[in-house]
Amino acid sequence: MWIRKATVFALLVAAVAFVPIGATPVASKMAPFIRSGTPAGSSSTQLESSLLTQSSSSGYRLVASDGGIFSFGDAQFYGSTGNIKLNAPIVGMASTPDGKGYWLVASDGGIFSFGDAQFYGSTGAMTLNKPIVGMASTPDGKGYWLVASDGGVFNFGDASFDGSLGHTSLGAPVIGMWRGATSGYGLATSDGGFYGFGGEQFLGAASSLVLRYPIVGGSATP
Repeated sequence: MWIRKATVFALLVAAVAFVPIGATPVASKMAPFIRSGTPAGSSSTQLESSLLTQSSSSGYRLVASDGGIFSFGDAQFYGSTGNIKLNAPIVGMASTPDGKGYWLVASDGGIFSFGDAQFYGSTGAMTLNKPIVGMASTPDGKGYWLVASDGGVFNFGDASFDGSLGHTSLGAPVIGMWRGATSGYGLATSDGGFYGFGGEQFLGAASSLVLRYPIVGGSATP
């Protein structure tokens, strides 16, 4: 196989669905409108498609599919998309190295940056074969990767392209990605498959197991 498989990762099990939506994303910094721990948007906002990013060893943030941000511990709130109408739902987020900013990514590849997070590009001008399902930032915070459900990888800023699954026939969709502990990145599929690129090494996968529910996420150890 032409890919290199990889790393230790934690797997979360639950049902998930991805909806491809083609639209032009907004790429700008939005003004904050909620406080830490306060639901974004209207009173009907749900955290049904929430994802998490760690701000520091003593805090973390959750993001809802409408872009509402929920911060806990010492994680600070720097803004959200909860008060604007999105072309596509938010499907992922990543924090800057110092925890003083973060990016949100929508399923159409739209990037929204807050705090000290800088905008380096998006897939808004592209016609995607499949929706974006996740993102990861580089160690210095000067770039990031986006990944689509077919395993296509899009790199921006100083993020290097180390390979993808875009031209590979997969038995299950890619559901997320993470930055490698030293270099590269890892991709996970809903059947427990793991694919590593760059410096990521294959240490095992859940694809040989009979899963009751699909895999929906993963992360590398420090």
